[in-house]
Amino acid sequence: MQNRITQLFNIDYPIIQGGMVWCSGWRLASAVSNNGGLGLLGAGSMYPEVLREHIQKMKKATDKPWGVNVPLLYPNIDELMNIIVDEGVKIVFTSAGNPAKWTGFLKEKGMTVVHVIANGRFAKKCEEAGVDAIVAEGFEAGGHNGREETTTLTLIPGIRKQTTLPLIAAGGIGTGSAIFAAMALGADGVQIGSRFAITEESSAHVAFKQLVVNTGEGGTLLSLKKLAPVRLIKNAFFEQVHAAEKNGASTLDLQKLLGRGRAKKGIFEGDLDEGELEIGQVASLINNIPPVHEVFTDLLSEYRRVKEEATTDQRFVF
Repeated sequence: MQNRITQLFNIDYPIIQGGMVWCSGWRLASAVSNNGGLGLLGAGSMYPEVLREHIQKMKKATDKPWGVNVPLLYPNIDELMNIIVDEGVKIVFTSAGNPAKWTGFLKEKGMTVVHVIANGRFAKKCEEAGVDAIVAEGFEAGGHNGREETTTLTLIPGIRKQTTLPLIAAGGIGTGSAIFAAMALGADGVQIGSRFAITEESSAHVAFKQLVVNTGEGGTLLSLKKLAPVRLIKNAFFEQVHAAEKNGASTLDLQKLLGRGRAKKGIFEGDLDEGELEIGQVASLINNIPPVHEVFTDLLSEYRRVKEEATTDQRFVF
């Protein structure tokens, strides 16, 4: 399964674990890397010194390639970047901001840089900034999302036409057949968030994990569009937001309602009523909480089966 993504990161499979807040600590990231993918620490939910601690634990937990995901809106981003440099991190994924702001700095330090986008407008900006690869994240994704609400099925072929850079598909990918579909659309690899968030090694609270397992079709919805669109499980907090939005709440009203630490309260601490419960639409396909190695076994076996069927199954013959 060698291609441009596996060569870029020196990994066995073109499978990247999303750097998710409150889920992507060193245990999850190292497990993904040790199973042949690319594990990412989610710096967005870490104070600077906590990130340093996780980086140092990663170095002890794996000798495989790994990286750090950094949301560019992070308030102490200068501190994070300096720690990343000090600790000798080799791979950085940036998101939620302009790729031109930090790519040059990171590239000067010898790092591989990938930027996450949700629309075609930023594809050219990524090229101009000099990133090594792009993650294109569709509307189905968990966490923060694009305002355009473009699905992965539409986004990937659209961005493939706009850039020759290695392209990583994200959003709604949690099965081997979805990996095959993403590659057929023009992606060189995939980034998987929700499926890895609901594993034994994820740092999310067990109550949150079990709620995701119990979440059926239609159990998530994009919300807080006046702030930064985020896909949430429907709970008491979501209903408060939904009611406020229906009544014409202003950006300031929504900021007050959101407050501080909502995602931590829900995902990390397990408050299923008042927490902000971020997860992707693929939650409806998740029915267990396995270790990471079982996720890889399932993903790869299904991918290979579907790939084989595509050459013999009459459904694919026109």
